[in-house]
Amino acid sequence: MSRYTKDDIFRMVDEEDVEFIRLQFTDIFGTLKNVAITSSQLEKALDNKCMFDGSSVEGFVRIEESDMYLYPDYDTFEIFPWRPQQGKVARLICDVYTPDGKPFEGDPRWILKKTIKEAADMGYRFDVGPECEFFLFHTDDNGLPTTLSHEKAGYFDLGPNDLGENIRRDMVLTLEDMGFEIEASHHEVAPAQHEIDFKYDEALKTADNIQTFKMTIKTIAKRHGLYATFMPKPKFGMCGSGMHINMSLAAKDGKNIFADENGKLGLSDDAYHFIAGIMKHARGMAAITNPLVNSYKRLVPGYEAPVYIAWSAKNRSPLIRIPASRGNGTRVELRNPDPTANPYLALALCLAAGLDGIKNKLEVPDSVDCNIYEMTPEERRAAGIQNMPADLKEAVDCLTQDKFLCGVLGEHIVSKYVEAKMKEWENYTTRVSQWEIDEYLYKY
Repeated sequence: MSRYTKDDIFRMVDEEDVEFIRLQFTDIFGTLKNVAITSSQLEKALDNKCMFDGSSVEGFVRIEESDMYLYPDYDTFEIFPWRPQQGKVARLICDVYTPDGKPFEGDPRWILKKTIKEAADMGYRFDVGPECEFFLFHTDDNGLPTTLSHEKAGYFDLGPNDLGENIRRDMVLTLEDMGFEIEASHHEVAPAQHEIDFKYDEALKTADNIQTFKMTIKTIAKRHGLYATFMPKPKFGMCGSGMHINMSLAAKDGKNIFADENGKLGLSDDAYHFIAGIMKHARGMAAITNPLVNSYKRLVPGYEAPVYIAWSAKNRSPLIRIPASRGNGTRVELRNPDPTANPYLALALCLAAGLDGIKNKLEVPDSVDCNIYEMTPEERRAAGIQNMPADLKEAVDCLTQDKFLCGVLGEHIVSKYVEAKMKEWENYTTRVSQWEIDEYLYKY
């Protein structure tokens, strides 16, 4: 059931004195894009007649086939509370279509919608709650970001040690103005690192919310003279930023199908099958859930990020954790994704992998309830525990080898994404780093 109609949009634009509307969409790498129009062009936009040059967006189309159309999702209409109150600015998140009226196969939002429909055809709704972490750093005299901070606070610290307390408060209030239900906000483990958690929702709404969340956090940080970064590992020797994904499936009557009070650990058979599907495809999913060279600097032992493919309801070292809440709150937490992941593609693969487990009744291995980091390599091998990819190159290779995941993403996204990521890997491996200069120059 849609929240807004076309007439509702016209009425809100008129009553709220909205002058500019940003038509937003996301490229295959998770970067939010937009075309801005004035309110005089709103009818044209709502009739799906706003065109843009798809060849100018990396990973979309060639110049010979560049015309693309934006189809606004009326339910995503929001007014930016940080913009002027006269001549306000609003946004609509859009799907991307081709000139012949078909969904564009390179639109990540369409990939997620397609996978959600598959779940719906099986009688399921996919609910997701993310935990997004970020750093707040100073900018230099030119306004460019640094990795500097005066702050020394740690996990759950409070003011005056937590210098980000007031800015986090401003972020929470702004997010609430935009319709978010904020469940918690706190200082994270590393100095200058923070987390704000918003309530779970249906997967498409959650993916939209992740994009809106990141845009809002960066905007409010800038208003305070700071730079917010979702880079997975901006500083050596500190914890990096993750985006844990909490997932559950609900039946048509709203009942959480992962819950079974008579099942082992209070989990249903379908919950175990879903976990098995995620574990089966985890290595192939990594190129999407952890998409940067830098992502793999976070996925190392000793910094709370998962390195090994295992699950547990009792500790936080495995890839998948089952939080303590049961009944309607029963969920599966995937701990490796980071906030640079394209949320539409990441959630599409999580859902597809989990459904693969359910459809094929995949058996989950025994849980690993000890600290995996303290196990020897021999003990891990004996327990059948695989490693996550060690770097972006290995992750991309795992993706291309997983034909099931490639089928979910489609040929267009796989080919464009792999091409770009291999170029990123080549650019990284051929660069001479400061570490190499410091380590080798004086020796040789």
